[in-house]
Amino acid sequence: MFQDTICALATPNGIGALGIIRVSGKDSISIVNGVFKGKNLNEVPSHTVHYGFIVDEDETIDEVMVSIFLAPKTFTAENLVEISCHGSQYIEQQLLALLLKKGCRLAFAGEFTQRAFLNGRIDLSQAEAVADLIAAENKASHDMALSQMRGGFSSLLKELRVELLDLASLLELELDFSEEDVEFADRSQLIQLMDQILGVINPLIESFSYGNALKNGVPVTILGKPNAGKSTLLNALLQEERAIVSEIAGTTRDTIEESLIINGIHFRFIDTAGLRDTEDQIEAIGVAKALQKAKEASIILYLADLQQLDWKEIKSDLDKFQRDNVHILICLTKLDTICSFTTSEIPEDISQNYTVLTISAKENSNLSELKESMHSYIESQKVASQTIINNVRHLNALIRSRESLLLCEEGLKTGISSELVAIDLRRALEALGEIVGQVSNDELLGNIFSKFCIGK
Repeated sequence: MFQDTICALATPNGIGALGIIRVSGKDSISIVNGVFKGKNLNEVPSHTVHYGFIVDEDETIDEVMVSIFLAPKTFTAENLVEISCHGSQYIEQQLLALLLKKGCRLAFAGEFTQRAFLNGRIDLSQAEAVADLIAAENKASHDMALSQMRGGFSSLLKELRVELLDLASLLELELDFSEEDVEFADRSQLIQLMDQILGVINPLIESFSYGNALKNGVPVTILGKPNAGKSTLLNALLQEERAIVSEIAGTTRDTIEESLIINGIHFRFIDTAGLRDTEDQIEAIGVAKALQKAKEASIILYLADLQQLDWKEIKSDLDKFQRDNVHILICLTKLDTICSFTTSEIPEDISQNYTVLTISAKENSNLSELKESMHSYIESQKVASQTIINNVRHLNALIRSRESLLLCEEGLKTGISSELVAIDLRRALEALGEIVGQVSNDELLGNIFSKFCIGK
């Protein structure tokens, strides 16, 4: 299948100024040359662009620019052609139909990137970073994907694998001389090396929380009693009238979700129904949804009206929402409606355990401080490792590798046989190899590349 010459539209469907059709495979240049009226593409140098027309027998389909890339210095490491045509859906479909008639096959989702992986141009983690780069919606996720695509993570994994292979070689060498009871590896040095490797893997695992937030956005749930100012705050943050604001309690009955980029990080805000006991069946469903969103949030903005502060009730609510992986910010709202308020009025146990801000969404008072507090919390999740992971598959592989390494270390300390230690060491190597594709299967590859767009 991967010996076929493939083609696909690389630009989004729809009407635009330009469309780009990619063709990859050993016959790509000769196939395009057969429908191109201009220079002989079989004779032009690599990485050059040529003006001409695409023709089907005597009929001209479009005026185009054709870019030629000769293997192996191409994205797929195969001969590759890109046809830049006018962005008419009719023209694009005519060109694709012509290429199929001349011997191309329509590419599967992600097949261009999959060929780059299979041909050894990139590893599997770099291939996944291509999809992340395409999907990046902010600077933070863009920078992270670009770093991984350039091989920063891959290089680190290769270094770890080399060290583990050295360990495995020494232990397996001992197995060849098991009858002589010879030890080629100093156990204390092996344990020290294990600790060094774990010292790299542990920060990578810890970095996932931060990396996942950068990639998928930080879920921020806005909670509080009815009329605490939740919808007003959402509108003020977005600077548009997104949610209905009313003095009637219980106006918001469903969740409203919107996104905002703060200092390069994507935050997903969820406005919720006011928290209260109600006999209104629809409002009760809204309250249940609010509580569910609180469980899914990385940050909770708990709003309380300064005019109606009930610290006992606030503490009761906070106890319901508190968990290890959530950051709660208390926002005392409607600052514009009171004459004065001092931090001394906040109970000591609240001020010591939570960040408390006084805000007025109506007058935009202290909203900059609120944004900065949210951003600072996410930035505080950074770990010592300069490499950040954001892929669940990578996380699971690293966790399995760590578990195997810990078993190896325990085995070395307790003096179990080299054979058993070597087995755990091989499992650690296999887990790391899965990340870059040195250990893979067709089902895994199919699952990864099926999530790409057709032309990538």
